[in-house]
This record gives sequence, C-alpha cells and structure tokens, in this order.
Amino acid sequence: MRRNPALYYGKKALVFLLSVFVLSVAVFYISRLAPGDPLMSYYGERTEKMSVEEKEAAREKLGLNDPIYIQYIRWVENAAKGEFGISFKYKQDVMEVIGSRIGFTLILGGIGFVLTFAGALLLGVLCAWHEDKWVDKILCKGGTLLSCIPEFWLSLALILIFAVTLRWLPSSGAYDIGYKDDWLNRVTHLILPLTIVVLQHLWYYAYMVRNKLLEETRADYVLLGKSKGLSKKDIMLKHCLRNVLPSYISMMAISVPHVVGGTYIVETVFSYPGIGALSYESARYHDYNLLMVLCMMTGVLVIFCNLIGGIINERIDPRIKANEVVQISEVTVD
Repeated sequence: MRRNPALYYGKKALVFLLSVFVLSVAVFYISRLAPGDPLMSYYGERTEKMSVEEKEAAREKLGLNDPIYIQYIRWVENAAKGEFGISFKYKQDVMEVIGSRIGFTLILGGIGFVLTFAGALLLGVLCAWHEDKWVDKILCKGGTLLSCIPEFWLSLALILIFAVTLRWLPSSGAYDIGYKDDWLNRVTHLILPLTIVVLQHLWYYAYMVRNKLLEETRADYVLLGKSKGLSKKDIMLKHCLRNVLPSYISMMAISVPHVVGGTYIVETVFSYPGIGALSYESARYHDYNLLMVLCMMTGVLVIFCNLIGGIINERIDPRIKANEVVQISEVTVD
C-alpha cells in the first residue's frame, strides 16, 4: 500500500464498483421476478376493475412490458442522470419520499450505533477486568439470555409493559400529532425503539471485546510487563486494550449491516417513519423504483463500510497485510 497507493486504492475501488453492479442486477431481477402485481401499488383497487387492454396500457405506461434486461439498462441510464423515477405508491419522486424519511433512521440508527459500541467497549473491559468474578458471571449470563430474545418479541414486550400497562411511553410514531417541533416529545417516542436497537446488539460486541482482551492478557508480553512491575491497570488499558482497538474499529465498520438490519426491524415494529418501515412498504406493494433505490443505498453503505474496515485494519495493524503476503508466497512456492 505504501509503495503503490494508486494501485492499492484502485483495486479497492474496482471491487467496490463490481460489488455494486452485482447488487444492482440481483435486486432488479429478484424484485421483478417476485410474485405480485405492481399495478396494485399504483392504481390501488381500481386495478381489479380494469380490463385486460387497460392493464396492458398501464404496464406500458410504467415501462413494465419490456424485457427485464431492457428495463435494467433504462434504469441505469436514468440513474446516471440522477433520475430514479416515481414511487408507485406515493406518486412522488423517489428521492423526495426517501428524503422525508431518512432523517428519522439516521437519528435512530446513529445514536443506537454510538451507544452500542461505546457501551460494548465499557462492558467488555469491565468483564475482562473482573474475569470469573460475580460481576463477570452475571453480565455474561444476563447478556447471553437477552441477546437470544428476538427483536420483535422484545419490542412487543416493552410496548405491553411501558406503553399499554404503565402508559409511560408512546408505542409508535416519531412524535404525537401537532408536536412535530417538540423535541421532548420526539425523545419520548425514541426511547423504546432505541432501547431495542442497543440491547439487541450490545452484548454481542461486548462479549467479543471481553474475549479478545482475555486473549491479550494471556500473551507473553503481559507476563513481561508484570515482571517489570507494571500495574494491572496499565497492562489492561495501555497495552491490551490498545492491541484490541484495531480489531474493534474494523468490527464497528463490518457491523453496519447488523445494526442497520436491526434498526429496520425495530422501525417496522414501532411504526417509526424511517427507511426500514419504508423498505417494508416498498417490498410489500411492489414499488419497484422505491425498493431499488432503498436496497442500493443500504447495499452501498454496507459494501463501503466493509472496505473501509479492511483498509483501517491494514493501516493500523500492518501484520494483517504481512500475513496475506506470507500466505500468497507459500501458495506460490507450493
């Protein structure tokens, strides 16, 4: 990478573009081959009263009569111009529909992502520090039990307790009617969805941090540090944690699809008006143009974060790249 950065980043860019191309083809074909009638999304119940000729004319108007590969080429040409068509369901430009919803997902997913990984790091260090003590055992058992509960079931349980029984928190939406500009009202609507997003991912990553830290504490350099009189605090925080951070940063980048998927599910359960709920609606109503853009946005984000995670890991920890070179050399020799 240092000797020829242009070649290195060029390969990464090529992998990115190829992955995006494959994703676009797969999403385009699968969405159109799936059972269902997109005319129901555009015309609603009127579709049932339309004659065969009227349906054919409607399909011709929406560009659905052409072969799928022709439709795909036309979509790519329009997308290159920044034109993604209209939403069949909302009768608006696709980007306008997404623009009105994406802010809610960024708030929910962004805050959930930060809280999840900040909390996971703290919990992982805490468990490793108190290895096999009552704190570590309680957190391990409780976290494992909590992570096994499905998101939708835990969401319904919290709704039943805090929204239906106690009536402390709202059960759906991003704000009450007439309170769009009331930030406190928005926060109360965010509490339950955000709780689910954090709880469902927190222990998974905390447990990985714990195990990696414990592996580091058993390394030879830790024994050397103890023999030199270093304290447990210095060894854990200044040496072991420092060696774990490259993997943790890479983990954060790679975990984006995990957190994004969980956020989408939570939005659907709580009727939170974000991209997740919109994706469900677009798939349900065969809103091809909207579904295509939403899948591409999510897919590009996932692919990009995976590539960034790999680059960060190689920059911070050169041993990863060195190991790849050694493996390639061994294969060549064999």
